[in-house]
Amino acid sequence: MELLSKVVPLAMLAFVVSSMLAVGVSLTVRQIMAPLRNGKLVSLALLANFVLMPLGALLIARLLRLDEPLEIALLLLGTAAGAPFLPKLAGLAKSDLAFAVGLMVLLMVLTVGYMPLVLPLLLEGVSVDPTKIALSLVLLMLLPLGAGLLVKARFGHVADRIRTSLNRISSLSLVLLIVLLLVTNIRNVFSLLGTRGILASILFILVGVAIGWLLGGPAFGTKAVLALGTAQRNIAAALVVGGKNFDDPYVLVMVVVVAVVGLLILMPLARVLGSRGAVQEV
Repeated sequence: MELLSKVVPLAMLAFVVSSMLAVGVSLTVRQIMAPLRNGKLVSLALLANFVLMPLGALLIARLLRLDEPLEIALLLLGTAAGAPFLPKLAGLAKSDLAFAVGLMVLLMVLTVGYMPLVLPLLLEGVSVDPTKIALSLVLLMLLPLGAGLLVKARFGHVADRIRTSLNRISSLSLVLLIVLLLVTNIRNVFSLLGTRGILASILFILVGVAIGWLLGGPAFGTKAVLALGTAQRNIAAALVVGGKNFDDPYVLVMVVVVAVVGLLILMPLARVLGSRGAVQEV
């Protein structure tokens, strides 16, 4: 089990880097920026991720009377937006991939500045170093995405040739990551039984889906992206802040459990949305 735990970060690294490269060689900067020119849609996305999700996390924690470490974890996740899984989920949902990538980048960048400002107001004694969050996001996500966009812009034939392989690596590493997370965290999941932590995780994900769907505008492509993107939180940022500021291990356990529950809910949901989107196109 200890050996498998050491493989998890490698699987995460392989998935994030390969998926960002795959997205980069599939799109242009213009395609990514175009959906973000819709000021109303972007404003609703920011409202969903940086106002309603933190409030939702706080409300769920209070309604279920969660223990303090579990409430802290939920609030960390409520303030951490911009998940690297969003483009993969958007691809499965056959939704607006360009909007998904643009939204992911925007939310990631804003999360770096947002968490240090808001978390100390929600949680006493918390200090957040934006440099650590920014460094991990830039190195693991923005840099590979930028490299892929550069290859697409300068060497289009190379981009077309490697796109399929990168997508295959991304899909396989994601499957491996899900399996490893389930196997290595099965004890953590069971340790939350009786604490209402798993129920809180499910409600938190479903609230994110509902908020994103309602605020995603009239188009199916943007509704699906915002539903998936609001529910799927930035686990990396939450783990960085949680690991630095809290000694109670249940804070990080809860973050990981929400990550696992989120994937178990959102992956099938994305496929269902993809089937619906395909039907609408016929």
